[in-house]
Amino acid sequence: MGVVNVTPDSFSDGGSWLDPDLAIAHGLDLIGQGADIVDVGGESTRPGAQRVPMRDELSRVLPVVSALARAGALVSIDTMRAEVASQALAAGARMVNDVSGGLADPEMPAVVAAAGVPYIVVHWRGHSSDMYGPAVYDDVVAEVRDELGLRLAAITGAGVDPAQVILDPGLGFAKLAGHNWKLLAGLDRIAAQPGYPQPFPLLVAASRKGFLGKLLAGPDGSARPFLRSDEATVAVTALAVAAGAWCVRVHVVPGNVDAVRVATRWRLESMAGVR
Repeated sequence: MGVVNVTPDSFSDGGSWLDPDLAIAHGLDLIGQGADIVDVGGESTRPGAQRVPMRDELSRVLPVVSALARAGALVSIDTMRAEVASQALAAGARMVNDVSGGLADPEMPAVVAAAGVPYIVVHWRGHSSDMYGPAVYDDVVAEVRDELGLRLAAITGAGVDPAQVILDPGLGFAKLAGHNWKLLAGLDRIAAQPGYPQPFPLLVAASRKGFLGKLLAGPDGSARPFLRSDEATVAVTALAVAAGAWCVRVHVVPGNVDAVRVATRWRLESMAGVR
């Protein structure tokens, strides 16, 4: 999944693709480089970000979604608003990526249920204006798994088929660096939701996030800049896919595509060995 941020203030590439023509060209480039999905978003969820008016979000994403869909791309709409999701789906999007997991807008599950499209449900504890205040856990893997389970109950109760759902542990969303690493090591526990016969597919969105920069800090303790974390992202991609992740969300596709192919082969051979 390649990222198309049609925003002025996203944490790593804000403003780069705000112009619709540039965003469309970038999305097509990502597909050409091997992305299976392009995720188009018009509202930054970086730490400290304030919400934008819905009219601004719509004006940013709809021309990009429409053009990419007409070009044959599988487009995901990255939004917390049901109305934005509804209009983007009408414009050709075929997946909804909701970083709030339906908590920000209670109408979202009904929109997804009616459309019958895949729904990425992200673990979330509140808006980006207070990103780290809620980052308090005794057992982060168990608590994220259980809180995603509560969201599953709510959205399936609103008519969403469990077969539509993809889970995302929400790296960085109300998570400190140590929490993110524990979640990456516990992906299998998050996918295996109690009461469901099969593990859920998982999306892992680690690309360029601050916990990578902190790990790779320089001798003076300063975190590595976002734009210099792409190699580390490739490493996380390989490990996440080897651990069973269904998809990874990345800013730069080359390298990550290779990592997915290598890790997929590794996982298949490992599974064959178990049998």
